[in-house]
Amino acid sequence: MMTKERKEEIIKTYRRDEKDTGSPEVQVALLTERITELTEHLKANPNDNHSRRGLYKMVGNRKNLLNYLAKKDIQRYRDIVAKLGLRK
Repeated sequence: MMTKERKEEIIKTYRRDEKDTGSPEVQVALLTERITELTEHLKANPNDNHSRRGLYKMVGNRKNLLNYLAKKDIQRYRDIVAKLGLRK
């Protein structure tokens, strides 16, 4: 479970300006954190198919946000992928 402090830390790291909490970069970073946590949970609980479905939905949502960012501004997309260590 992501704590409030951890969420604020992620938002501070990936935001674009002082009041930014919902840009695609922030959303992708938060989803990545939740995906990582859920992946660890599923390693310990391989039969938890309800959580697995939630994981798949989060991965799809993150993919859609990254696709949007790639179309909108390719440099921002490359920066966030590099920072989070996603893909190639």
